[in-house]
Amino acid sequence: MNRKALSKVAGLTAFVLLLFAVPVLSFAQNITVNGKVTKSDGQPAQNISVVVKGTTTGTTTNDAGNYQITAPSNGTLVFSGVDLVEQEATINGRTTIDIVLIISDNSLDAVVVVGYGTQRKIDVTGAVARVNLEAMGNAPNTNIGQFLQGTVPGLNVGLSTFAGGTPPIEIRGRVTLGGNQNVLIILDGVQYNGSLSSLNPDDIASIDVLKDASSTAVYGAQAANGVILITSRKGRAGKTRVSYSGAYTTQSPTKDYRPLNRAEYIEQFKDAFWNQAFLGPDYTQPNPAFNVVDVVDATMADANRTMLLNNDFDWWNTATSPGSIWENNLSISGGSDNVSYLLSGGFVDQKNFINADLFKRHTVRANLETKPFSFWRVGLVSSGSFVNQDGAEPTMGIITITSPLLVPYDANGNLIPSPTNTVVPNPLLSYDVDDRERHQYYFANLYSDLDIPFIKGLNYRINFGQNFRTDQHYYASQYGAGLTGLAYKENQDYYDYTFDNILNYTKKFGRHDITVTALYGAIERKYSRTYAEGAGFQRLNLSYNNIQSASTRNTTTNAWSEALNYQMGRINYKFDDKYLLTATLRRDGFSGFAENFKYATFPSVALGWIMSRENFMNNAAWVNFLKLRLSYGSIGNQTTRYQSLARVGTNASYVFGDGGGTAFGQQVNSLANPNLKWERTAGLNVGVDFTLFKSRLTGSLEYYNNNTNDLLYAVAIPSITGFNSILTNLGKIHNTGFEVGLTYQIMNKKDFNWSASFNFWTNKNEIKTLIGLDSDGDGKEDDLIASGLFIGQSIQTIYDYQAGPIYQIGDTPLPGFYTGTMSIVDQDKSGTITAADDRVIIGRMEPAYRWSLYNNMSYKGFALSFFLNSVQGGKDGYLGNNYREYFRDDNAIRNNELNATSFWSPRNPGGKYPRNITGNRAAFTPGMWESRSFVRLQDISLSYNLPSSVLSKIKAQAINIYISAKNLVTFTDWEGWDPETLVPVDGNNVVNGLILNGRPAMRGFTFGIHITY
Repeated sequence: MNRKALSKVAGLTAFVLLLFAVPVLSFAQNITVNGKVTKSDGQPAQNISVVVKGTTTGTTTNDAGNYQITAPSNGTLVFSGVDLVEQEATINGRTTIDIVLIISDNSLDAVVVVGYGTQRKIDVTGAVARVNLEAMGNAPNTNIGQFLQGTVPGLNVGLSTFAGGTPPIEIRGRVTLGGNQNVLIILDGVQYNGSLSSLNPDDIASIDVLKDASSTAVYGAQAANGVILITSRKGRAGKTRVSYSGAYTTQSPTKDYRPLNRAEYIEQFKDAFWNQAFLGPDYTQPNPAFNVVDVVDATMADANRTMLLNNDFDWWNTATSPGSIWENNLSISGGSDNVSYLLSGGFVDQKNFINADLFKRHTVRANLETKPFSFWRVGLVSSGSFVNQDGAEPTMGIITITSPLLVPYDANGNLIPSPTNTVVPNPLLSYDVDDRERHQYYFANLYSDLDIPFIKGLNYRINFGQNFRTDQHYYASQYGAGLTGLAYKENQDYYDYTFDNILNYTKKFGRHDITVTALYGAIERKYSRTYAEGAGFQRLNLSYNNIQSASTRNTTTNAWSEALNYQMGRINYKFDDKYLLTATLRRDGFSGFAENFKYATFPSVALGWIMSRENFMNNAAWVNFLKLRLSYGSIGNQTTRYQSLARVGTNASYVFGDGGGTAFGQQVNSLANPNLKWERTAGLNVGVDFTLFKSRLTGSLEYYNNNTNDLLYAVAIPSITGFNSILTNLGKIHNTGFEVGLTYQIMNKKDFNWSASFNFWTNKNEIKTLIGLDSDGDGKEDDLIASGLFIGQSIQTIYDYQAGPIYQIGDTPLPGFYTGTMSIVDQDKSGTITAADDRVIIGRMEPAYRWSLYNNMSYKGFALSFFLNSVQGGKDGYLGNNYREYFRDDNAIRNNELNATSFWSPRNPGGKYPRNITGNRAAFTPGMWESRSFVRLQDISLSYNLPSSVLSKIKAQAINIYISAKNLVTFTDWEGWDPETLVPVDGNNVVNGLILNGRPAMRGFTFGIHITY
């Protein structure tokens, strides 16, 4: 951020803070009124606003629903809360007033956040859903993404195995091949490009999800993959409220896998050398002449190879330790009709199961708002997050395979660079380093909200939002650069601003209700990076702070910038409180697109019909509310910056003639495409919202049908051009799905309440066309087999050899295969296996459907809840490759293995995974594609609210204590660390099976407390 920008921000901030100095009037006290507020389902109503009508005097209810307020004896109290019908009560000298607030039909009067504004849920015409944050409130979730798992139909959220990690997030499946696949995050009205790990979940008031083209169209090309709207907590009128929450969690792996110990490791050599350890012809009778010492690697026996080393070192235990999470949050909030404030701070310290997988986060927040005049609101929403991820993990893939007969340290206590005396390093070398990784996130949105005087209904709002991030990664290792020492410093800076001008006009006349919204905005993003590295140090006493002393030094710098501007117009029209219309038109411009297609326009329209308000529905007493929705719209997707340009590389070299010197220069690395344009997704959504059976059953049904055209994709071109590919627009993808969300009040008694929420959703994508070529002349468009893309199939279709049984002793393998290797189904019955004739479509990696079930029961002060989450593959979906093979060579005979891996051998003919001891690789290797379907008891919580008799003695509003568990049980046939998680291996994300680089999913047990004064 330059000085000019900083001075502007400082000036605006000072102006806002000055406005907050506006004095607040107070009113005389008369009598003290106490009471309890409950909801119509019998549960305590928490955080209910209780205000003396016509004044700024107010308070909020505690977690038990109790409140206390000082008010005039002849005054009136106003009770209001989210999803509840507002109610007034005349005091008339009473000192105790208990209130029951009615739950709004289907939360119809609840206000949900939509793009550039809010709407009552009853008036929403698009597919918009709110996340139930209370359901996950007691779970040990350090990342907001973890709160989203299974909570909203159509919102697909995975699981992260890293401390503080953000899980993969997807809305309504994949709709692109090479375009942007990220969900758009809007934080307090401003696009947020930081990590979700930087946000404190305790600061969040609500999360809304926009799913269809009608609701996301207001964000244009930014919203091709759906939108998540996050709103932080604000202060409210009433006395100052101080809240603290703290929790401690213990964590351990959900699977108890480990490498083989000494005895198990030595025993497995008999299977690795079954042709020597056992006698033929069936090789199940032990050979008394076999001695393990004769076959092990020389590093694992004494100098004379008479005995094995007398070690049983536990590499796994050295590299891991019990995990834990420690959380603390404190907030202070309050205000009046003219000023409101919320100040908060949080700290989380997570130590994962794998050593040095650490995550520490400090957060601060200041949300302020003032009303200088009755028609003008000015506010500041700001936060800072400071993340510490120091430390580097041991190399877990090598930890798993290192022999327990070897030790990591020499007699002097120093790490042995390579215990095997090979290129395979000691896995603890990557852990014994000086690693500093810090991330700082700064967010602020200054806004002005002005109701234009003398023009009733006209509002003008300005949002000036800013994101600033700095990243530092400093590293030094005495073992790097071939044991000569390596050190580097990497600094990255990112900044963006969003400037929105929003004009709203609302008018009611007769049976007509209209709201018009106009938007003009701009976004600019900038990034820079500096990297300095040194290799070859005489000493590393100063760690990464003395790079200039290295014998070899390298410095790299790079930067980029991009800009967007946009205009949007929207009309919301309602007639007779029954007929709804929303029409939107958005125009986007992006600097990253080609000269001929910098701008694109995206329209949408949505209709709603509240059938339950029709006269012909009067006799349907069991229908409390029924609304039909229909929407159709177009949204775009954009490429990354500079992709339409001919980009130049600086590392080109050329030797001029025999014996000539090498000249270094620049060369063009990619072809320009002046006609590269926006992807377009046109989508139809049909929805039904309903409340039935005296408001006991509420729910929504959704069906959507989307088509994406002009897909952004890098097409292979002849190498004679000097290039391998060019980014262009091609093809079409069809995406459909169905979603169900139901909530049922099972029991509603005086002291006992039980409700359940069930979500179910499906999604299917299909490639309709690609490049349009028919090279083989069969009358059908060609597939892109090398890219794994097939006409009429899903994007993640699996095209592979079909695995058969393992060849046993006495079998006659096909040419190129051996005893112990995995056979392949000979599809064409030719007697040989070829890539052209024997690969088939096995299935797909996408799931067939997902579902979740949340149950909540309360009895007096106790509450019990549990949450089930499931992903199912159906017949041939949600498959993962769980292939493992033992191939005996000089490396394999040293390697250890996970105790859960069952390799074939003559004495273990039912072993799942092949074992090849011939020294020759099989001609072809199939994938072992297995179902990843699972049902997981994801969360369970038991809590207790202290009674008011106890709270009054310690002057507290509420105290809630709880215990909870996460990922308690997973029911699945998948054999591996976890069926849902993906782990990085060689730059790719692979399914977390019985792989050497696998990472455990964590099971957690939590004790926590919430206190409010």
